[in-house]
Amino acid sequence: MRPTNHLGYLLQHVASLLAKQSDQVLQEQLGIGLAQFKILQLLKVCPDVKQRDVANDLGQTEASISRQVKLMLDDGLLHSIINPKDHRQHLTVPTRKGLRLAEAAMAVLEKYHAPTFTALGTKQHEQLDELLGVLHGRVCHTAHPDPTAHA
Repeated sequence: MRPTNHLGYLLQHVASLLAKQSDQVLQEQLGIGLAQFKILQLLKVCPDVKQRDVANDLGQTEASISRQVKLMLDDGLLHSIINPKDHRQHLTVPTRKGLRLAEAAMAVLEKYHAPTFTALGTKQHEQLDELLGVLHGRVCHTAHPDPTAHA
């Protein structure tokens, strides 16, 4: 029996399997999970992001992100600094060790998933990239609607 939303089901299922495989290979090869990798990647580009926003962006709870951040602080992957723009606020930023680990993780994931994506031709790969970008933008917009849109 096929799910009624076949395309949505396939996207969710593929994403779930890729995430599970990514988490497993990162744990085995580098000792971090996919959640920690995603946090490192996000903090690398947005060091002033709040944990609530990290949780929303990554589809996790604030408690889960808080636990992961604490572990990463303890492991020396992140450190806390005072925000130069607001001395009352602390920023959590990746350390050099965290940045090196994020780079290593990206390389591990690219190598691990390469055989999966070589099943697509160059044109198909480009089309998939474009389509996923459109869907990502749409889903992100729906998840974080513009509060002024209804004003």
